[in-house]
Amino acid sequence: MDRLRIDKWLWAARFFKTRSLAADEIGKNRVQVNGDIAKASREVKAGDTVGIRLGAMTRVVQVRGISAQRGSAPIAQQLYVETADSLAAQTKARELRRMGTEPGLSLEQGRPTKRDRRQLDDASGGWGARWSASVDDIDT
Repeated sequence: MDRLRIDKWLWAARFFKTRSLAADEIGKNRVQVNGDIAKASREVKAGDTVGIRLGAMTRVVQVRGISAQRGSAPIAQQLYVETADSLAAQTKARELRRMGTEPGLSLEQGRPTKRDRRQLDDASGGWGARWSASVDDIDT
């Protein structure tokens, strides 16, 4: 066996948990073979370059072997070798995530705290002045 469908190979190489997930990602144009967008029936052989977009990152691997059976993780890792550019991009993305800001600090929605409520009251003259819907305010 020197050729195999890309969806079967992605499943056997443990990039996706099921073949149907692999086929779905291929259908969403998230998999490329040798720089071309792949279809699920596209066959890969040893030496082909496969680009897989997983979330925000794109992994680029070179096919080293073909297997129609899904084996253990160490066996699956022998089916491909990741390119140096892809490894560098993963390292850079990992470092950016580590150095990123705390997600909770950027939240500006939800209930105001007691301090926020007091600042709103001071700035707007109180809740009654800001949200007044009394009959006295209507000009007739």
